[in-house]
Amino acid sequence: MAFFKNDAPATKFDPASVNMVRDREREPATNGVVDKGVDKGVERPVKPEVRDRGDYQRDNRDREKENAVHPPPRAGPKPSRTSAKELDGYVGFANLPNQVYRKAVKKGFEFTLMVVGESGMGKSTLINSLFLTDLYNEHEYPGPSHRIKKSVNIDTAQVLLKEGGVTLRLTTVDTPGFGDAVDNSNCWQPVTDFIDNKYDEYLNQESHVNRKSNMSDNRVHACLYFIAPTGHGLKPLDVEFMKRLHEKVNIIPLISKADTLTPEECRNFKKTILNEIAQHKIKIYEFPDCDDEEENKLQKKLKERVPFAVVGSNTVIQVDSKKVRGRQYPWGIVQVENLEHNDFLALRNMLIRTHMQDLKDVTNNVHYENFRYSKLAVVTDGKVKNTGSKEIKKSESDSKKKDRDNKDPLTQMQDEKKEHVSKMKKMEAEMEQVFEMKVKEKKQKLKDSEADLQRRAEQMKKSLEQQEKELEQKRAQFEKEKESWEEQQRAEDMRRQTSMETLDGGKKPKDKKKGLF
Repeated sequence: MAFFKNDAPATKFDPASVNMVRDREREPATNGVVDKGVDKGVERPVKPEVRDRGDYQRDNRDREKENAVHPPPRAGPKPSRTSAKELDGYVGFANLPNQVYRKAVKKGFEFTLMVVGESGMGKSTLINSLFLTDLYNEHEYPGPSHRIKKSVNIDTAQVLLKEGGVTLRLTTVDTPGFGDAVDNSNCWQPVTDFIDNKYDEYLNQESHVNRKSNMSDNRVHACLYFIAPTGHGLKPLDVEFMKRLHEKVNIIPLISKADTLTPEECRNFKKTILNEIAQHKIKIYEFPDCDDEEENKLQKKLKERVPFAVVGSNTVIQVDSKKVRGRQYPWGIVQVENLEHNDFLALRNMLIRTHMQDLKDVTNNVHYENFRYSKLAVVTDGKVKNTGSKEIKKSESDSKKKDRDNKDPLTQMQDEKKEHVSKMKKMEAEMEQVFEMKVKEKKQKLKDSEADLQRRAEQMKKSLEQQEKELEQKRAQFEKEKESWEEQQRAEDMRRQTSMETLDGGKKPKDKKKGLF
């Protein structure tokens, strides 16, 4: 994750220099002349007397002689005034965290969560399982099989959650139709436009003259990207989407429907995904560093589970006299809130209980600041250029006005006519130049098209000649086969005829029976 870094060399802090500067600032501007009163040693400024250069020279000589006889003591470093001190009694500023806490609880909290993935990945079910509410019910939000539109849409839903006296205004952003089309090119554009629009709205709120004390924060703080449990790695669409958005929002990759993978397949699939993310230089959300050892252990456990393999369910099943959210199969029950079955509990703890404020801080301090810098840099550069051109034009117009005031009307008319004629000639020359350029471009296009057509015609001619040769060869082969077949038929007929003749010649005529008469 790209954080801002100050590359300036560090300088050593000197408390004595700071104290000397403060003492110098406290001195009254009396040219060094003060009147030390006898009462309580109060220094009062006195009006400086007028002295000439000789007086200052004499004073300097006297001071040098005195220093030679009695050298002044060296001034040592003054004690630091910024060291922490333990108070003997109770003052009350230790109650500041409680004041901040009460103010934050009274104001409430805001969080915007975006879910992105193909239809049928279980996005709505996971959101309902995360916040234990039916945020997406079947009546208002039909399943993917009932949706007709295949274009990418942005649907937002807001709900006010209360827990232990703390209110959270949760905004969920769904992207139905993502990755469902045959051609998924630029399907991430509506998502990037939505994120940029929310940044732009917040920037406009900050830029108002009368800013509100409680500005609504609708910026996207986290994006849960659902990866299909194929077991073969990321798809090209997954890589392209994360590369387009990793500089705009905190991306948290998830493996959806993890109950379709065995534990060994899930571990190998996670390693493959992390390797591909590192190979394509994609920046996903990174956990912050902590000084506490216990927090570091928890951070390490969460890092080992990235990307989170999750399972969602809206049904409550009774297991060992306990009601749990889960999915029932013929071979057993998959419990949603069981770390041995999936990473749903780790995801919920990270997203809601431990790192929600860090997600908001990273969004505000990194992603939004990058957007704000790029937006304001373009605006300021444009203003500088515009103001510079305006000043140049203004100076030119002022000089022309002065020249016209010094001339008589006839010469002014002649000069204006000359200027008009020169402008017309210049415009005519520019138009002719543009016309010539367009003609040249048109001729070049015609030549290119003619060459292309000629090349295609030659290719077609060569292909036709080749086909004609192949047909002639086939025809000659057919004629040879026909002649050989006819010779075989004639030989067969001759053989049959000779065999018939031999059969007829071998038969002897039978003796005729003699009659009685």
